[in-house]
Amino acid sequence: MKKLFRIGSRASRLALVQAQAVRAMLSEAHPEAGFEIVRISTQGDQNRRVSLGRLPGVGFFVKELEVALLDGSIDIAVHSLKDMPVDVPPGLYLAAISRREDPRDVLVTRGLTLSELPEGAKIGSDSLRRAFQLKAVRPDIEVSSIRGNIETRLKAVETGRFDGVILAAAGLIRLGWEDSITQLLPLDDFLPPPGQAALGIEIRKDDDDTADIIAVLDDEPTHQAVLAERAFLRRLGGGCRAPIAALGTVENGILTLRGMVADEEGRQIIRESIAGDAAEAGELGEALAGKVLQKGAAGFLGECRQ
Repeated sequence: MKKLFRIGSRASRLALVQAQAVRAMLSEAHPEAGFEIVRISTQGDQNRRVSLGRLPGVGFFVKELEVALLDGSIDIAVHSLKDMPVDVPPGLYLAAISRREDPRDVLVTRGLTLSELPEGAKIGSDSLRRAFQLKAVRPDIEVSSIRGNIETRLKAVETGRFDGVILAAAGLIRLGWEDSITQLLPLDDFLPPPGQAALGIEIRKDDDDTADIIAVLDDEPTHQAVLAERAFLRRLGGGCRAPIAALGTVENGILTLRGMVADEEGRQIIRESIAGDAAEAGELGEALAGKVLQKGAAGFLGECRQ
C-alpha cells in the first residue's frame, strides 16, 4: 500500500490550484507515494468583509494550517509565502520554497494604463504597501480598501465599482487569467512584499520522511532570494503592519536585493538596494535593513522593532 501524505491548503480557488500543482510535482517525483489535498478554512478566509489591517495579529491565512500540522491532521502545508509570518511556530519549519512565478504587481482596469487613468480614479487595494507606492506615482488617485478573492476583485472592475484593482501577477498567471492584466507595474515603483509569487512548503521538524519527499520542490535561487527578503523583514520588525517590500534576484551566484519601507501615513518612502554572495542571503537581508534604518526608517519603525 502506498504511504499517504496529506497536503493542507486553504479552500480558495487559487490556493487549491497551487496545492494541486505541488501534488502533481510530488506525484511525478514519487510515484510510490500517495498525496491527498485537505482543505482548511483560515481566519483570513472567514473574515472577508473586514480589512486585514483591522484583524488582530498576523498570519491570517496560515495559522489554521499550522495547527493542523502540529496536531497531525496534515503532513504538508502549502502557503503563498508572502502570507507567512517570519516567525514559524516551534516544531515546524519552512522546508522548501518553490520556483518563483512573476513577482510583479499588476493593474487591472477596463483598458487604461496607470498613466491613462483619469484624475481621481478609484483603485481597489487592501495593501498599504501598494497604496503608498501608487500614491507616490499618482497622488491624485483614490485608493479604497477591497477584500475578497481574485474573482470578486475582478468583478468589482467589470461592474464599474472600481476603475481598477492592483493584484499579484502570479495569482492571475496560475489561474490562467493573464488576459485580464492591463499593465505589469514596474518594479522601480512597485516592489512586492517579501516572498510574493513563491510557495512555502511547511512541515514538522521531526518528520524526516516528509522532508525527504518534498526536497524535490525546493528551488535554490528562489530560496536564497526569499531568505534575504525575510531577513530584511525580520530585522525591520516582521510582526508589524508597516508597509515593507523586498525583492531578491539571483544571477551567477550574486544576489541583488531591493527593499522599501514607508511610514504609517505614506509620507516618507525609503528605498535601498544591496548585492553580494547569494550564499550569504540572510546577512544581505539584515545589511539592507540596516541601510534603510540608517536612512531614517528607525524613526517610524521603533514600535515594530521592540
